[in-house]
Amino acid sequence: QVQLVESGGGLVQAGASLRLSCAASGRTFSTYTMGWFRQAPGKEREFVGAIRWTGVPTYNTNSMKGRFTISRDNAKNTVYLQMDSLKLEDTAVYYCGATLGWGTEALGYQYWGQGTQVTVSS
Repeated sequence: QVQLVESGGGLVQAGASLRLSCAASGRTFSTYTMGWFRQAPGKEREFVGAIRWTGVPTYNTNSMKGRFTISRDNAKNTVYLQMDSLKLEDTAVYYCGATLGWGTEALGYQYWGQGTQVTVSS
């Protein structure tokens, strides 16, 4: 079992930065791929990016790769999502998920946090 708790969301202006954290319980955290997803009202959960246990990240699109950075600290059982140059369309609830496999689909993740709201205003 893995329990995940996200934090760091909030209300920011366009162009600002935020760093989200996802703290995980469990001694086997380092073996999991950790993914970040987001869900805007009325839309499906969207893959943002993920980081393998080796520390190698993958991002959804080139736009996210240039503005978002995923990292993990296995000693602290925590994965981070650094978001820079935030845009209005980044507004969503951000979730972290954990899987022993690898994937960009939400169905492939076995464990989820409760989500943290990110709101970007003009």
